[in-house]
Amino acid sequence: MRRFGHGLVLGKFYPPHAGHHHLVRTAQDQCERLTVLVCAASVESVPLADRVAWMREAHPGAEVVGAVDDIPVDLYDPAVWEAHMAVFRGAVPGRVDAVFTSEEYGGELARRFGAEEVLVDRERTLFPVSGTAVRADPVAAWEFLGPAVRAALTRRIVVLGAESTGTTTLSRALAGHYRSRGGVWAKTGWVAEYGRRYSEEKLAAARAADPAASWPDVSFTSEEFPVIARRQDADEERAARLGSPVLFCDTDSFATGIWHERYMDGHNAEVERIAARRRRDLYLLTDHADVPFEDDGLRDGPHLRPWMTGRFREELERTGRRFLVVAGDREARLARAVAAVDELLGEGWHFADPLPENVRAEAP
Repeated sequence: MRRFGHGLVLGKFYPPHAGHHHLVRTAQDQCERLTVLVCAASVESVPLADRVAWMREAHPGAEVVGAVDDIPVDLYDPAVWEAHMAVFRGAVPGRVDAVFTSEEYGGELARRFGAEEVLVDRERTLFPVSGTAVRADPVAAWEFLGPAVRAALTRRIVVLGAESTGTTTLSRALAGHYRSRGGVWAKTGWVAEYGRRYSEEKLAAARAADPAASWPDVSFTSEEFPVIARRQDADEERAARLGSPVLFCDTDSFATGIWHERYMDGHNAEVERIAARRRRDLYLLTDHADVPFEDDGLRDGPHLRPWMTGRFREELERTGRRFLVVAGDREARLARAVAAVDELLGEGWHFADPLPENVRAEAP
């Protein structure tokens, strides 16, 4: 196999998929050094920075750079070619020995770089997928997406509510329901409430010091809540990278802020900053009215539940989050929640169209 000094892979990676990764790995195997150039147009809805980050994560041995290219593609217009090449050379100024591509324009691109063209799986037989297909139907292309892209596209559903209102029961049931659909949905994930585990560990520590200690003897500090929020987010992100197109979470960092208010009687700006960094697609608020209170040793009492339900609802409304209140018995709650999630999934994923491309016109 011939070895090249400096290779180049160029594309939109909108978003990156298994075919792109195969192209990059093939190029890495044949080059001493490889540059991956990610070109994004301003009209596209996935930021350039995200695509660069995704490619860097997938290919740490390559140099991944990004450039904004707002010039429509026309393979038969020399002036358009020169405009694109100015962008490409600005991002990759050095000598290029080989251009690796699966596209019909690869030969001309290589010629303009003064490089050799290396065509890789032009017919896409190894990985029958394209960026256009992913944008049209990410669920159908899910098996071809890497962990970072899956995490970005996963629809995240958060079940939250006051103590003993069935958040764990409902979120687990939802995950089980979607897993039972099989196929791509079989890996639907569920994220446990880290705050509960944290509370259990605090109670265990208190009992190690005093075997008679109980939940009222446990106290929190404001500084503990950002720790809980960050861990909750990390668990969620890990699950989103590994699962199906939908993920169910028993609470999230946004809810952690309300719990801080409950225990510390005020807001925590750091928790709110943590919560603002994460996108969730739908919140399911479990009503307290239809669920008898059960004291499991980590709860304060039924008298706080109406206040907590009210605060969750107020903050969901104030911050403009999409949410649904679920009430009734277990079957009714699950049915209503499934209908809401199916509606969300039915809305699909909306990618802005890339710039128009003239790739089939007759050459002048």
